Amino acid sequence: MADPSNKPRTVICLGDIHGYLTKLLNLWSNLQSQIDPDSFNTATIIFLGDYCDRGPDTRKVIDFLISLPKRYPNQKHVFLSGNHEFAFAGFIGVLEGEFEAKETWKEYADNEEIEGWYKGEGHEKMHLQGRIWGGWFDVAQGIDCKGSIFDAAPTFGSYGVSHGSSELMKVVPEDHKKFLADVVWVHEEDDVCIETQEGVKHCKLIAVHAGLEKGKNVREQLEFLKAKDVSVPQVTGLSGRKNVWDIPEELTETVVVGGHHGKLHIEGLRLIIDEGGGLEGNPLAAIVLPSMKIVRDTDNLS
Repeated sequence: MADPSNKPRTVICLGDIHGYLTKLLNLWSNLQSQIDPDSFNTATIIFLGDYCDRGPDTRKVIDFLISLPKRYPNQKHVFLSGNHEFAFAGFIGVLEGEFEAKETWKEYADNEEIEGWYKGEGHEKMHLQGRIWGGWFDVAQGIDCKGSIFDAAPTFGSYGVSHGSSELMKVVPEDHKKFLADVVWVHEEDDVCIETQEGVKHCKLIAVHAGLEKGKNVREQLEFLKAKDVSVPQVTGLSGRKNVWDIPEELTETVVVGGHHGKLHIEGLRLIIDEGGGLEGNPLAAIVLPSMKIVRDTDNLS
């Protein structure tokens, strides 16, 4: 008889939630019902970032995420930062590390008026991303935004204040501030199993919200992301697009998983799990390893 202790552990990578609590609860329930209890209760669950903005329930989403370690003590929970958390943390002043605020603005100063950077209380010491997040995007640009280019107005609203209000810094609870300060920019797992046409593969896994850049030294990128260096105006691993879509050539037998791109895209070992894209009508998806099964909040709904 097979030894059940040799069964590969379950790793679940869950896409960008963007303030949609009902989708998150439905997806969690579907994961629980579609995975056997032992595997679910001991799973490693990697949340791929972008918990806030767009949807109406950011505050309740963060409450749910914070509650998980006590409710499921035998699971391992990993909370990645997305570009939206970085900006939210920048606005409320909880980014870890030293930075010179004005140094983060310089390179993009020409965009200040178009992007409507925040100019209210505390902006002088605010990271560029925080100022953009709490600002007012010029709707004359023809893009329909909820407040800022980050669609941050629903996040302000979930804490009971109007978009762009400095009151947000006071009303975000301390445990939420700690959560936003503690989210990691990259997470690595050794010996993750995935099922392929050639059989089960044992791989390394790197989880990063947007991805890793091609043509740049991977070790240096990982060191930068682990150090959470907030002195840069923006973090490519959290906010890049085409430049982080593919897996860098130097990585072999390595799964690179993230969200961010508004698509569900599985190509070889590159997993992009963001079917929702923060849009109300789209499903919230997760991928379950080793089976590579996609589970959605909309599963089992007639």
